[in-house]
This record gives sequence, structure tokens and C-alpha cells, in this order.
Amino acid sequence: MKLATIRVGDATRAVRLDGSELVDLGVADLGTFLSGPDWQTAAGEANGPRYAVETADFAPVVPNPSKIVCVGHNYTNHIKEMGRELPTYPTLFPKFADTLVGANDDIVKPAETDALDWEVELVVVIGREVRRATEEQAADSIAGFTVMNDVSVRDWQFRTVEWTQGKIWDSSTPVGPYVVTPDEVGGVRPALQVKTVVDGEVMQSDDTGTLLFDPVFLVQYVSTIITLRPGDLIATGTPAGVGHARDPKVYLLGGETVVTEIGGVGVCTNRIVKVD
Repeated sequence: MKLATIRVGDATRAVRLDGSELVDLGVADLGTFLSGPDWQTAAGEANGPRYAVETADFAPVVPNPSKIVCVGHNYTNHIKEMGRELPTYPTLFPKFADTLVGANDDIVKPAETDALDWEVELVVVIGREVRRATEEQAADSIAGFTVMNDVSVRDWQFRTVEWTQGKIWDSSTPVGPYVVTPDEVGGVRPALQVKTVVDGEVMQSDDTGTLLFDPVFLVQYVSTIITLRPGDLIATGTPAGVGHARDPKVYLLGGETVVTEIGGVGVCTNRIVKVD
């Protein structure tokens, strides 16, 4: 099953993909929908208004999650390219709802940076409230997966040893277009190709099967710290190939088209816009 949130006029609607159409699920967004009882059955039985996929305006899959937890240093090759040791525990940092944009929205390059970078990430979407989850509870709480481009402002990120200020820029982070349920991608520990293409050139290519800390472990770990609620997002980290680690470094200057893709899950396609 593939679920999404789309913009309809001045509002948003939660929808289910059905062939070339999107079926209205009866609520404003997926965060609200996932908070309802037995959402899997409700999604399958929904028969609301229909919208054409080809003209759909995708909002962030969950426009207002209660929390977005991101994981750094979770692919071996990326850790090595950044010159760091393999971590014993997940490296966590937050994002906020104001950072999110839709899967096909433009990204305005912040005027304050000359070091804008890309990071394709598999994202876990929570479908059931969970705290201090066992392995089984963690697996059961995963509603599905989506795609994120964790666009990073590197010069601000590395002003201090703590990264958050380079990760939370307003309207900088595409997420979507769909939440894909685990049964469609091989379960809650999927091995899927992740890729970033900038203006037709492949910059990142790896497999989520190589994650150091897999989705189930991350739900267990994060839920030990804080309650995870329906619609919350856990971004699982990015593979090697970021612009900051290249020699010479490569950054997004404006005018580029960045495609972040995860096999079986979806594609975000975003134009980088420079505003003088």
C-alpha cells in the first residue's frame, strides 16, 4: 500500500494510491490518519473522492510530525569518507516540521550559505505509539518507509561540534511522495537501492541493507529515549557520495535538479532555486 498527503486548493488530504488515481482517506493528512484506529483496514476500505496522480501536488507525507529524529553516520562508506570511526551507538539530531517540503517542491538556496549539500535517506514512518519498545513492538510500530533528502548547510553544520544548526533550515527538506508499507518492500529491514542524481550525474548509490543500525533497532533505541507517536519520522542516515566529502568539494549553487530515489519507495525531484 502507498499512502500520501496531497495539497487540494488551500487544504491537504490524506490519500491512498490506486492505479493512476489517489483515493481520499477522509482526513486532512497522514499524521492524522495514522493516529486513527486500525488505519490499515481503513485505508484499504476507503472509497472517497479521487484525484489524478499525474496532476497531484504532493505535500510532505506527514506535514506536522510531533518529532523528526535523524541518524548520522549509519553507512560504513559514508563514515569513512567523512574521516570518522564507526560509532557504537546511533548519532541522533532533530529536525522540525518547518524544515519539510513536498517531494517535488523547489528548494530555495539559503542566501547565508555557499555549502549546500544533498543526502538521500530512507525514512521510517511510525504508525503506532510506542515507548521502550521490544524488537517485536518496534517492528509492529513501523507503518512504512519514505524518501528524504536531508539537505545540509555544511558551513553552518560545522561551526560547532553539534550539527543541528546546519540541518534545520526552513523549507529545506523534501520528504515523500509516498509512505510505502513494509509488505511492499520486503519487510521492516528492507534492502533497497538508494541513489542521488544531480543534473543527471549519479552522486550517491548504496543499499539500505548495509545500514549499521537498521530500522527496527532505531525504533527501539529512539523509543527508549522518548515516546514515538503515529506520523513521527526517523531518517536513517545517508550513504557515501555527499558533496562535502568530494575533492574538490561540490555544492549546490542554484539551478540544479536533485533527484533522490529509493527503489520500491519513491523519488523526490527538487530544483534548487537561487534568489538574489
